[in-house]
Amino acid sequence: MSNYKVHPTAIVDDNVEIGDGTSIWHFSHVQPGAKIGSKCTLGQNVNVANNVSIGNYCKIQNNVSVYEGVTLEDYVFCGPSMVFTNILLPKCKYPQRGAEFYTNTLVKEGASIGANATIVCGTTVGRHTLIGAGTVVTKDVPDYALVVGNPGKIIGWVSEAGKRLEFDKEGFAFCERSDKKYKFENGKVSEVSK
Repeated sequence: MSNYKVHPTAIVDDNVEIGDGTSIWHFSHVQPGAKIGSKCTLGQNVNVANNVSIGNYCKIQNNVSVYEGVTLEDYVFCGPSMVFTNILLPKCKYPQRGAEFYTNTLVKEGASIGANATIVCGTTVGRHTLIGAGTVVTKDVPDYALVVGNPGKIIGWVSEAGKRLEFDKEGFAFCERSDKKYKFENGKVSEVSK
């Protein structure tokens, strides 16, 4: 039996997996088939839909729905009231219910999504990216990108710790907070050995 906390107003359905140290707060709902890792925090009024997979150490702030078809890897931050979608063309007159209609979304390790941002389904949000508040993500985001606007555009690059990277003439940058060195090459950022 896992050791996790569920507020009395939250609903956790049968057939879910929740890791040790996870907290599920007021008025949240975890639906059947969901898998939530260890040491996660689900704020007030969070909905985790059927068959969703959430990694370890994730923080999902108030009023976020993680719909079926969305996968969050470890250390993902979802800001207050940010939005995931899972159908590209929703029409009430032509319902599309069930996983066969959903377009999958992947949010990779360490990504942070700001308050009121929208992640359109079918996209991959890269490792350690920083998505600004209110941003609308309509296409894949590479690792370490800093993305803002509607539609979202890359305006810079950040370290694993979220610090804005300033690259030298050779394309290298160092982040004191993460104690890591990064290389900008061919339009992408990667971590390199110091």
